[in-house]
Amino acid sequence: MNDLQLMHEVVKLAQLAGEAILPFWRSGVAVTNKADDSPVTAADLAAHRIIADGLQVLAPQIPVLSEEDCNIPLATREGWSRWWLVDPLDGTKEFIAGSEEFTVNIALIENGEVVFGAVSMPTNGRCYFGGRDLGAWRAEPQAEPRSIHVRNAPPADGRFTVVASRRHTSPEQEALLAGLGAEVGALELANIGSSLKFCLLAEGAADFYPRLAPTSQWDTAAAQGVVEGAGGEVIGLDGQAFRYPARESLLNPFFLALPAKAPWRQNVIAAAIGQ
Repeated sequence: MNDLQLMHEVVKLAQLAGEAILPFWRSGVAVTNKADDSPVTAADLAAHRIIADGLQVLAPQIPVLSEEDCNIPLATREGWSRWWLVDPLDGTKEFIAGSEEFTVNIALIENGEVVFGAVSMPTNGRCYFGGRDLGAWRAEPQAEPRSIHVRNAPPADGRFTVVASRRHTSPEQEALLAGLGAEVGALELANIGSSLKFCLLAEGAADFYPRLAPTSQWDTAAAQGVVEGAGGEVIGLDGQAFRYPARESLLNPFFLALPAKAPWRQNVIAAAIGQ
């Protein structure tokens, strides 16, 4: 099975995991806190089991690193050249609050780079998927997937749209946003939860997603694949491509997601790196 075929099978698996989540949504599901004080519910665990079992059937030779099964020693992970990076329910806080803005994220990583990712929305059946060498698509229930692409400039009658987290920011991010208007003009802020922030960028509904606040590897990898397949890029504040190396901490450094060929790219990167 080649990577394109494998990606389409993973899309189906992400949608199955979403179906397992839905019975718990808005049902008063019990919430417990993990050691890092992040919330977890029965929905997270149900989705994890479906994904882990499904990936074992699809590609038994590829190991899995999931938010709900991440206690894997670094010495083991350092030996992996190709692995799955999974968030069975991204946006657990949104899920608990009754919002629709949560997703299932599954990414294939090879030597620290995203091969492809699938981001499924359980509440409406929508799925975004793609990879740098594969392209990117948005799929709706009972419809053929349509190709998506980043936009290199805001619409003629619109403002420069920056995607922001509904729940997480930082002084660095606020300073970046304050200075960004000088480079690109008036800003429109689009607040949305989970990895859907990347997907807005990938489908040309937003221009820029800076994240100068904490994330974990499983929060970002799948949607990074979608952005890269759609003609975008994700870079660190060092200006280098954003990668997922095996390291002790599974927290990400800060990053910027943007169209790879936007005319404003260099000025905005320079402003961000200067924060």
